[in-house]
Amino acid sequence: MKRSNIVLIGMPGSGKSTVGVLLAKLLAMRFIDTDILIQNHCGRTLQDIVDNDGHMYLREVEEKVILEVKLNHHVIATGGSVPYSERGMGHLLENGIVVFLETDMATLHARVHNYDSRGIARRPDQSIEDLFVERAALYKKYAEITVDCRYCNQDEAAEEIAHRVAAFFSREK
Repeated sequence: MKRSNIVLIGMPGSGKSTVGVLLAKLLAMRFIDTDILIQNHCGRTLQDIVDNDGHMYLREVEEKVILEVKLNHHVIATGGSVPYSERGMGHLLENGIVVFLETDMATLHARVHNYDSRGIARRPDQSIEDLFVERAALYKKYAEITVDCRYCNQDEAAEEIAHRVAAFFSREK
């Protein structure tokens, strides 16, 4: 079966949701954000889940929700912790190309000011910088395409992804 989804991975603040909407418009695809699916599944915000049930529970719910996603021709913005789930990533790779929106800590600090209330799946004692280092290896492990988002705006990132995905799909035929 030909893969038809574009799966965006990266740190919170890398632009997955915003770039995802722009990319979906650009390519006439549908868009879905797995963080919203998780919130709808639980009937609560991500932060409430982390505060009351812990970051590992959020990861468990995330994996369950990801494994239920059965879509075609969608841009899928994932939560920043989705690469912790080998099963979840395997499922997404079955019908999607994985694009890593790479950035650096300086860019993330400039974009995001609410790390403590954003619902990020991390240990209570873990700094954002430590989380960044830990997750970078996971993002690189699963990425089929990496787009450097440090020096471009969201429209430029969407255009770059569209171009690179088209080239990838043409090679995959």
